Amino acid sequence: MTTPLCPVTGEPAARFVQWVDARFLASLWKMTAGANARPSFAGVARFGLWESPTGLHFFDPPAEGDNEFYTGFYGRLLKRGLWRSDARRQEFADAARRVRPGDRVLDVGCGFGNFRHSVPQARYTGLDPHFAGYAQSEDVRNEMLRDHLQAHAGTYDAVCAFQVIEHVREPLPLFAEMVQAARPGGLVMVTVPHIPSAMLRIPNFLMNAPPHHLTWWTPNALAALAARSGATVEAIDRVDWDEADSLIHWIERCSFIRCSKQYFRSSLLWHVAALTGYLGGRVLHRIRRVPCGRDEGSSLMLVARRPVRPAGSRGPAILP
Repeated sequence: MTTPLCPVTGEPAARFVQWVDARFLASLWKMTAGANARPSFAGVARFGLWESPTGLHFFDPPAEGDNEFYTGFYGRLLKRGLWRSDARRQEFADAARRVRPGDRVLDVGCGFGNFRHSVPQARYTGLDPHFAGYAQSEDVRNEMLRDHLQAHAGTYDAVCAFQVIEHVREPLPLFAEMVQAARPGGLVMVTVPHIPSAMLRIPNFLMNAPPHHLTWWTPNALAALAARSGATVEAIDRVDWDEADSLIHWIERCSFIRCSKQYFRSSLLWHVAALTGYLGGRVLHRIRRVPCGRDEGSSLMLVARRPVRPAGSRGPAILP
């Protein structure tokens, strides 16, 4: 068994967690989410889940979802009422507090461009090759970030990616491109799923499986991501539960199996636990809505800055 390299640090993985059969995942995606993952899994028989020295958990090989997968998956979520195209998320509010009037904001992987409603004081641009056609806004473009950089490198006061970098096979180059898009001294903010979390204790929870989530994050992994991209960490914070995400909290509470060392298993008992958690979680979510109290929260937010002084120059960087 060859030990893969961490997609952030390039160091060998520190620990093997488990194997996950690709046919098993593809069948689950089709049956429970109506999404066709087979084209994304072409040539893959099984995935290894590994932990890096930073605590980052990552799947190898990192098979990304294609456009067919995401349009099918999110279309089903919208139809079932499990996802809203106009959702206002807590992470949007947390990021918006750092955006000043008149700032130029770039939202990478913006989906429907909902973050623009949280920053009316800013000049907003969103990028999303999957959902630009559904956003119905001239502010959302069907562009990849690397293409956008050709004319807009170093021009944005704040560059954001909400729940994006866990979807890509190479998170480090994407984050480095975000740093390039920011002006010297500009903000770079990302939110990611994290471990430990309620989401990871739900058995066979597909949101955390390929081809959707390819990485699960820790504060140390986010700090390494920033350091290797030449950015300076300003904060790594927990994001509280909100109306859009709190169903996950209640599903975990209602499941009679809670994962700790293994996260996916082809087992009738695990399927029943997942179904029980989902049904009970929907009931509690209707009654209790957003949970009170503090736990690990829904995700982590990294807030970093592009240094004013270029990397390699003498003397400390001066931040605004």
